[in-house]
Amino acid sequence: MPPLTLHLADAAATHAFGRQLAQRLPPGSTLLLQGDLGAGKTCLVQGLAAGLGITEPITSPTFALAQHYPLPGAGGLVHLDLYRLEHPAAADELFAQEEEEAQALGALLAVEWPERLSVLPAGCWQIQLELADPRDPGAGRRLALLEPR
Repeated sequence: MPPLTLHLADAAATHAFGRQLAQRLPPGSTLLLQGDLGAGKTCLVQGLAAGLGITEPITSPTFALAQHYPLPGAGGLVHLDLYRLEHPAAADELFAQEEEEAQALGALLAVEWPERLSVLPAGCWQIQLELADPRDPGAGRRLALLEPR
């Protein structure tokens, strides 16, 4: 997929984008999700899960740091949130562990707050989410930039 910029009207459109993305990315892909609080990162991951056929509720793993949603057979989703990790070495270590687990499962790895890592990994997809009008976060309109890294 080439770089892509989308205008997402609301949370439902962000969720739908995640569903479509899950069906297009090869198993074992890594997505780096960047954006301010409230930009729609977890909403996008909920769409990814729906697109993969995961039916259990998806919440932000801010306190758990990582949540695994395996599918029978192979695949699934590993959802990682590095927001609370202030030290890059800790973020790097957790990322390496969860990346290994995702690869072993053949799962999609979605990483919120990848800027906590000391270096952004290559070979991933990067998604930047921004509120279209930051003065009006209730409007729900977002811009999404998807590009290979």
